Amino acid sequence: MEGRAKSEERIQQWREGAITYFYLLFYVAISSGQIFFNKWVLSSKDINFPYPVALTLLHMVFSSIVCFMITKVFKVMKVEEGMTSEVYLTSVVPIGAMFAMTLWLGNSAYLYISVAFAQMLKAIMPVAVFLLGAAAGLEELSGRMFVIMSIISIGVVVASIGEVTIIWVGVVYQMGGVIAEALRLIFIEIFLKKKGVRLNLISMMYYVSPCSAVCLFVPWIFLEKPKMDSSGSWNFPPLTLFLNCMCTFVLNLSVFLVISRTSALTARVTGVVRDWAVVLLSAAIFADTKLTFVNIIGYGIAIVGVVAYNNYKLKPALHSVNSQAGANNSNSQEKDSRVQIPLTSRKEAS
Repeated sequence: MEGRAKSEERIQQWREGAITYFYLLFYVAISSGQIFFNKWVLSSKDINFPYPVALTLLHMVFSSIVCFMITKVFKVMKVEEGMTSEVYLTSVVPIGAMFAMTLWLGNSAYLYISVAFAQMLKAIMPVAVFLLGAAAGLEELSGRMFVIMSIISIGVVVASIGEVTIIWVGVVYQMGGVIAEALRLIFIEIFLKKKGVRLNLISMMYYVSPCSAVCLFVPWIFLEKPKMDSSGSWNFPPLTLFLNCMCTFVLNLSVFLVISRTSALTARVTGVVRDWAVVLLSAAIFADTKLTFVNIIGYGIAIVGVVAYNNYKLKPALHSVNSQAGANNSNSQEKDSRVQIPLTSRKEAS
């Protein structure tokens, strides 16, 4: 009986491990595929839809509709309570606005620079987050963090030097997207720490997506709608549009699945693997991507800094979680050393 129990436990562990790796591979595949999908839609001569604001606006409208259907029509999930008008205006609106800016500027960059070079520039993200966080009083300056930031910056500069053709408009768009994403992360941290509101992914998307759609609607009216009206030659098949919007929505869900199944550290490390996959695959897929040896060396240096940054930032949090779990187990044993009560984990309960 004991051998059979161990065998079943081993099978269960293998099954859980297989599911976890499936989620990780799915996240890498869907996130990489979405980047390529957006690049193809914006640069395809068949579709002829070089309108990044309109594309991002469609994504946000689609996400708003799906979240409304899930929470209000089919009631598969409930929108978490605790949202007030004051919190919405001071937290959700800035997050939604920066999310809209991130997607708008990031997609716009694909019109001018290659996917691989865009990913290399994104490696500067931890530097932007740290500097803006320090300015907001959320980060503390230290010698080790200065070294990590220097490594990332040097890597990105080297990768940029190795780029064969640099179109500075695309670089400005991409760096603007990086700054907007860094501000979004800062606002989220303020939202969680100072406001004390915690929402699941569907609830967050339910509140943020409509706000982002409104923020994108204004620039679309003035910047792209006149071009779309005068052009009149674009052709966006409904099926392609639906699949593109659905991929974006599923990508957001996959991030939630990875973090809930593993940890934020695993999600970040997996993101690094995804970035390398995108850089290498884009060289084989798109004609405008020409990787040089200097590109690869510079990007490799930047990635070393990014991994060091992730490890530096998340190690204290993981230590705190482990200490709290150990304290809880110790307290439960002291309360009753005779009776063992089976506890259901949050993941199993959900």
